[in-house]
Amino acid sequence: MIREFWINLPVKDLKRSKNFFTQLGFSFKPLPGNREDSACLILGSKNVQVMLFEEAAFRSFTDSEVSDPVKGNEVLFSIDAETAEEVNDLAKIAEKAGGKIFAEPGEKEGWMYGCGFIDPDGHRWNILHMDESKMHKQKADLQVP
Repeated sequence: MIREFWINLPVKDLKRSKNFFTQLGFSFKPLPGNREDSACLILGSKNVQVMLFEEAAFRSFTDSEVSDPVKGNEVLFSIDAETAEEVNDLAKIAEKAGGKIFAEPGEKEGWMYGCGFIDPDGHRWNILHMDESKMHKQKADLQVP
């Protein structure tokens, strides 16, 4: 039976990445046998674990090259926000901490408010506030009698 799930993500400079995500309000979990070239980033109330590995370490256990996220992406990490104001605040913090906004904060599809940023390593992140009351209304409006 699967007990845990974590994502492994290559980074160029672990210290810079830890500083960036700490500024966004995320925490790190100490692990037994911690390595100098990795850190366990904790996301959300469900404690999703994102293992940050310096690129050389990542290559050593994947037996492959690290993709260049500037040229393309395999994933888009999405995190939720409690309010639209929190989306705006996190966007400002991400930019101030060294990230780059690729999608300005704004309304999406009538029931979401979000933005997108690129972390210092080029990985893309999405911040979304979802208003479920508007989502249900939009679905009802789309139904054909």
